[in-house]
Amino acid sequence: MLRNFSFGLLKNSQFRSVLVRSFASESTASSAASATVGDECTLERLEGADKGISVITFNRSAVKNAIGANLLRQFKSHLSTVRFDQETRVVILRSSVSGVFCAGADLKERAQMSQKQASEFVYDLRNSFTELEVLPQPTIAVIDGVALGGGLEMALSCDFRFASTASKLGLPETGLAIIPGAGGTQRLPRLIGPAAAKELIFTGAVINSKRALEIGLIQRETEPSETFNKAVEFARTILPKGPIAIRVAKIAIDKGMNVDIATGMSIEQACYAQVIPTKDRTEGLTAFKEKRPPVYKGE
Repeated sequence: MLRNFSFGLLKNSQFRSVLVRSFASESTASSAASATVGDECTLERLEGADKGISVITFNRSAVKNAIGANLLRQFKSHLSTVRFDQETRVVILRSSVSGVFCAGADLKERAQMSQKQASEFVYDLRNSFTELEVLPQPTIAVIDGVALGGGLEMALSCDFRFASTASKLGLPETGLAIIPGAGGTQRLPRLIGPAAAKELIFTGAVINSKRALEIGLIQRETEPSETFNKAVEFARTILPKGPIAIRVAKIAIDKGMNVDIATGMSIEQACYAQVIPTKDRTEGLTAFKEKRPPVYKGE
């Protein structure tokens, strides 16, 4: 396990806190969440050759997986579980509802809220997506249908987005005289550039998977119903790699993207220092010398 980190190279205390928070998962384990009939959001850990992949599934078919208070509460619980699960190395988000990933916030439910309640809900939603974004494990959004508003903002919080040719993606909030409120105005321009992001947000345009791939909104385009399988195949390529190395690489990339390159280099150096004393690094060198596949344990 990684302990007693030294982050003297980092000038900003915010980066230090992010590193400490992310590595807290190395020393804490949570029990598995068990799904029950009627759950709007479930967590499943795959077994066998896919052990290490955890799948969060949305199942609110009556409203196309629109995010209401109950779904959000269950989603947050599952995020907390996988964050502190040493066995989980990749997290996949998917929908069990045909033709939809997530249609966004539950506007009918929100219409019943007071202004104070609506503000609290959006605040909670925004924080939940940030928790998704900073999960220590790589995350993949499987989009096989509609991903609009908060649904796309959720996908933007993942490291990767795989979408089928049946997908429709967009941030249509300006058509309701509001703006994306769960990170869309910040994550989208960082991903596809400010001009393209402004075009999508100002016009409320809904685009197909081909266009999404062209502008870098998604990483893979698949045939319908094959998206989840492709995501699992991709996750399998990550599973054999050193889990601590993957986690610190994610921190180095994510934090380095938002600062000048000199500070980014300091972040990389501090992150690299954390893999030096690990048992996994020794195992990797030993396995290379013995010409065998390494067996990493996240230690």
